[in-house]
Amino acid sequence: MAPILSNQWIAKRRPHWDRLAFLLTRSDQHGVASLSRSELQEMALLYRQVAGDLSVLRRDETARTHTENVNMLLARAHHIIYSRKKTGWAALFRFLKDEYPVIFRRQGSYVLASLLVSIAWGILGAALTTARPQFMRHYVGPAMISTMEQHKMWTESIVSVAPQETSHIMTNNLSVSFLTFAGGILFGIGTFLLLFNNGMMLGVIAAACHQYGMSIALWSFVVPHGSLELPAIIIAGGAGFRIGRAMLFPGGYRWKESVARGGIEASRLVSGVIPMLVVAGCLEGFFSPSHAPVWLKFTVGGLLFSLLLTWLFRPVKTAPAAQV
Repeated sequence: MAPILSNQWIAKRRPHWDRLAFLLTRSDQHGVASLSRSELQEMALLYRQVAGDLSVLRRDETARTHTENVNMLLARAHHIIYSRKKTGWAALFRFLKDEYPVIFRRQGSYVLASLLVSIAWGILGAALTTARPQFMRHYVGPAMISTMEQHKMWTESIVSVAPQETSHIMTNNLSVSFLTFAGGILFGIGTFLLLFNNGMMLGVIAAACHQYGMSIALWSFVVPHGSLELPAIIIAGGAGFRIGRAMLFPGGYRWKESVARGGIEASRLVSGVIPMLVVAGCLEGFFSPSHAPVWLKFTVGGLLFSLLLTWLFRPVKTAPAAQV
């Protein structure tokens, strides 16, 4: 494809990019307070000008390197400029409503990789448990096996202590998700191992419950909260893989720049799982282990998953300022 933009245009705009990069570096090294009022105003003006440059660069496929560099500048500047503004529930709502779906779709390949890893190990865990029932003892404790032998769900005790258990469940789910995300620091290996463990555990428990004729009991418990909890862990895994890829394959960036860029994108991706896990924790503490009709539990789970897909994949127009 022939270049659309001339070298002259790029040379004319580059000083503005370099000046913005200089101000951002000073801010990173010495804090925002090191910038004078006029420099902060200049940064805001450059931010708007460079955002316009980005929209022009994106029309030229041959300018991809410049596009990525300018996009990274805008992401860094956006954080500094808008972190100084007072935020509240309205800003959070706008982020989740308009920005997050775009962030999710841009990192879709990493989320897909996380999903495939989880499914693959889940299938393997189910297959090994079906072929050799004793294999479940590597993942399922004696108390749980004893409960299943009595055709009872080990989750029944949650109902009597739902308020306290809900807090514990939320904390645990957040810990698992953020550990899966942070595992990307180990070049993605930590993320892979946590997804492996989560997938194997689910596969083993599913096969074990099937052997004891408890599949309906299991899935009527899992589906209501799992419709949000499992996607949240998979998204966190995608964020971990994004960091891992930035560390292993910096591409045209210096390694430090690649890691910084990957870290920003991964952090924004994983931020969206927090409300999902809060809702999932409430459901897991109060509704999933309850004696509500099975059809109602599956309906709630199906409805929540449909709303999740609608949120993540609906068309959204996002201004360049919010893009990374």
